[in-house]
Amino acid sequence: MLYPITFKPIFKDRIWGGRELERLYKKKLPAIQPIGESWEISDRPADASVIANGSLAGKDLRWLMENHAKEVLGAAKPATAGRFPLLCKILDAREKLSLQVHPPASKAQELKGEPKTEMWFIADATPEASLYVGLKQGVPREQFERKISDGSVADCFHRIPVKTGDAMFLPSGRVHAIGDGLVIFEIQQNSDTTYRVFDWNRVGLDGKPRELHVAQSLASIDFNDFDPKLVGSKYSQAPNFQYRHLVQDPLFNVQEMMTGSAETITLAGQFLRIIALVKGQAKVSDSESGVSANLSAGQFCLIPASLKGVTVKTSAQTTFLCAEPN
Repeated sequence: MLYPITFKPIFKDRIWGGRELERLYKKKLPAIQPIGESWEISDRPADASVIANGSLAGKDLRWLMENHAKEVLGAAKPATAGRFPLLCKILDAREKLSLQVHPPASKAQELKGEPKTEMWFIADATPEASLYVGLKQGVPREQFERKISDGSVADCFHRIPVKTGDAMFLPSGRVHAIGDGLVIFEIQQNSDTTYRVFDWNRVGLDGKPRELHVAQSLASIDFNDFDPKLVGSKYSQAPNFQYRHLVQDPLFNVQEMMTGSAETITLAGQFLRIIALVKGQAKVSDSESGVSANLSAGQFCLIPASLKGVTVKTSAQTTFLCAEPN
């Protein structure tokens, strides 16, 4: 019998990373290298998340999908090769990420990559933090290509100041970069294809310039995507919590949910869900299995579609994301 499942994070060192995940979420980061990503729920080749709780502890998400895909997914569609449909991360950007793009579905196969639509939720931000998303109004492709050549292509990007609690939706094909001073919860298609347009003229951890993918980027970028905006949805009031829709897309839906005091929220229906705790504490329980997962900020929980009677019991002033793949 399945139950609310938590996983051990997979840490990725990145030239632009830091140690904020240790400070904010008490994650036990390795050694002293800059950690840029914590893969919280992953079913990637060589990077399958290991189950941390309950009777299945020690098995991984790849095993779960191979043996219990129907119970896990319900009506949700798997990714390529029967993999789990989403990849969930926390990013710590102490420096700017590369200016990059992910291939749209119409181009991915031709470019030998995977499409990647994603969303970002700003969990922590310095006062000067910003995102680079889409193109400035009226920037033509010819100007973009010219500025790649002379090293000034960042001038073409639409820069958006951001603060904690903001969210951005990034369909594949939308050119983008994360600025410095940000911790971001990322929910995305199960893909790891990224084409770098520009990397701020820096070198990687090995002391060499990181590879650029200019031809693939130019084939993938939506050159009609000007001045995109942050998610602008308003909060609605349920009996004991507030919520707002962050993403409603054919690939996945994401809601932000907030409580101002200790509350119990019942998750109606049987759907595959992921709970990502941004702030506070929560206990995710399933009445049928009798198993609970205790979450603190920075932890994720997979709720298989087969579960009935799932509740989320929060502490005072708790914020979490609820993602549902379609």
